[in-house]
Amino acid sequence: MLRTHTCGELTISHVNQKVTLCGWVQRSRDLGGMTFVDLRDRYGITQLVFNMETQAELCNKARGLGREYVISATGIVSERSNKNPKLATGDIEITVEHFEVLNVSKTPPFTIEDNTDGGDELRMKFRYLDLRRNSLKNNMMLRHKMAFETRNYMNANGFLEIETPYLIGSTPEGARDFVVPSRMNPGEFYALPQSPQTFKQILMVAGYDRYFQIVRCFRDEDLRADRQPEFTQIDCEMSFITQEDILVIFEGLVHHLFRNVKGMEMGKFPRMSYADAMQQYGSDKPDIRFDMRFVELTDLAQNKGFKVFDEAELVVGICAKGCSEYTRKQVDELTDWVKRPQVGAAGLVYVRCNADGTFKSSVDKFYSPEELKQWAERAKAQPGDLLLILSGKTEKTRKALGDLRIEMASRLGLRDPNKFAPLWVVDFPLLEWDEEANRFFAMHHPFTAPKPEDIPLLDTDLKSVRANAYDLVINGSEIGGGSIRIHNKEMQNRMLNILGFSNEEAQKQFGFLMNAFEYGAPPHGGIAFGFDRFCAVLGGQDSIRDYIAFPKNNSGRDVMVNSPSTLHEDQLNELQIKLNLNPAK
Repeated sequence: MLRTHTCGELTISHVNQKVTLCGWVQRSRDLGGMTFVDLRDRYGITQLVFNMETQAELCNKARGLGREYVISATGIVSERSNKNPKLATGDIEITVEHFEVLNVSKTPPFTIEDNTDGGDELRMKFRYLDLRRNSLKNNMMLRHKMAFETRNYMNANGFLEIETPYLIGSTPEGARDFVVPSRMNPGEFYALPQSPQTFKQILMVAGYDRYFQIVRCFRDEDLRADRQPEFTQIDCEMSFITQEDILVIFEGLVHHLFRNVKGMEMGKFPRMSYADAMQQYGSDKPDIRFDMRFVELTDLAQNKGFKVFDEAELVVGICAKGCSEYTRKQVDELTDWVKRPQVGAAGLVYVRCNADGTFKSSVDKFYSPEELKQWAERAKAQPGDLLLILSGKTEKTRKALGDLRIEMASRLGLRDPNKFAPLWVVDFPLLEWDEEANRFFAMHHPFTAPKPEDIPLLDTDLKSVRANAYDLVINGSEIGGGSIRIHNKEMQNRMLNILGFSNEEAQKQFGFLMNAFEYGAPPHGGIAFGFDRFCAVLGGQDSIRDYIAFPKNNSGRDVMVNSPSTLHEDQLNELQIKLNLNPAK
């Protein structure tokens, strides 16, 4: 080894020992008679000292070191006179006797500091420099520990980690596939898996009753802070179980990760139906770190002459604690916020619950103080609170108010990233109607089983059929989702028919799975956790990008290696692909 120790392990107990460290020059400081160099590796930072009086030549050589030079330094561990409590090595320094430049470095395009001056695109172009920063290093370490502890827990509970293929057939449901042309089968294509769903079900048929995999998945969809074209799942499946078994086992996994990664003990996770989540929070992934539940006011607000409310399917509001002193400008700003296309509300009504017990609203013309008081009482509002009310079509209004609820919580500092509020959401609808396509789609995927008691509704009321499905939500983010699966060929074919597949199409796309069901398929179910998102939530951040070593930008590009890129004409000819990039001509 070129080094005897790392830059993060030396303490006062090592004083007077001769050591050799290797790393990158974080910064240097020339104080006339002394030169100090901070040497960094992934374990920490150690201060190197050069004395002009006793080591003039060595000191002058050290003054030529630039940022990010790679060096090896040998010297004696000494106790620091001015200790630095912010560093693990802050009690000591190295009085250098010899050092060697292992490699020089150009001046980095941004500072390698926690609070860097580099923008997102620049840091992604030079990702190998960005990854040297402590913040990203800590993210990578958290990710490693999450994966390590996941494997520990799954192994202890009898799960086998089994790899499934990356080159599979395309499926029409869900997001767009990434496709891969086959050279040996001209005109035919593989698809990269959006998930290992059908393969893990086939593993259940094969008798591997407890499977898991920390697996890469691919979806060709528009990107956001919590989406990437390639991402990682903790993918799991079990046989001979009920929904309750799944929730218990995987709540146990989440407890294990919080305990061993964050050092936190979590209580039993609450459960909420999809219907209640939508009615009370306007979201199927509610953030329950704070209250601010919806208050329905339709019966109190209608038939009073206010046309906006009278013509609405739903009048619903939230109580913002301590906000009655919001200025007119602040309320107007909130009104503009809900009118944005991303939210889509037509307007906003407010009621101030003044400290003196009176009420002031934007609809005083239509409602008496006594009527406004009734609204406040239903919302359990106190003097000093502010009611914010939306109205319109039920589904659209609940969604808009859900967005406003999150925005108000952010403004009021109620979304503490160091506080965690897990929640199971259960009893999702099995199907959702798409007006544009004029047909039903599976809310989860086509292999999700309906609730046994709802199977008769498949003939009479498809909108009311509930799925035997469940999601894990933490702090308003969907961390995982799964279901009990269909394990009967006839039921699977029936479900595909409901989704618009003919028997021939169903056999072509999913015949391999339905054929497997004819050879003793056990009852089974599973769940998949978004590993990148789980890491980000535990790290207290919204974006998954900084928990992936080499992410793509918002256009799906890797600007470091410049991909995607064009292919040489010889490669295209070998694949028998002809490009028509300008079909209009």
